[in-house]
Amino acid sequence: MHDVEISCKFEFTNLQCTSLDKTFADFEFCYLRSVNRSYKYITLKVNLFKTPVTKVKFNGILYKRFSGYRPFMFNITLDACRFLRNPESNPVGKYFFEFFNSHSNLNHSCPYDHDLFLDKVPIDFVNHRVTKVLPFPEGDYLLETHWIAYEIDRAVVKIYYNIS
Repeated sequence: MHDVEISCKFEFTNLQCTSLDKTFADFEFCYLRSVNRSYKYITLKVNLFKTPVTKVKFNGILYKRFSGYRPFMFNITLDACRFLRNPESNPVGKYFFEFFNSHSNLNHSCPYDHDLFLDKVPIDFVNHRVTKVLPFPEGDYLLETHWIAYEIDRAVVKIYYNIS
């Protein structure tokens, strides 16, 4: 009998960033970059026009495509300022936060008085999280995040990906 290792593969397929209030914040850039066949990453920068920002909520919904995208596993809303003071307070929030905290400047609590960025989040980093840390089944997914400041939905970031 041979030991067989089964390995999943994560791949970003699309990234969409939408500002819902361009007087409050807008995306300077938002892209999925393919350097070569095996190295892709996502990068985005949002310019904040009204600072400091002291009341922020995050709503994240994970969808899986069956016949259309349907909610799958997670629909979480967090008071981001409170969460960032104590990330251990919410294990699900912490799991998703760890996807990008080492690649962003969102690594401190409120207030935010500067532009925000997510810089070169690579596939191999994310692949490890969705195949080893908390394995997800194969399929097409959409992580839709809403960024809410002062109880107003200000921006939506949609990350599409595939696990095969």
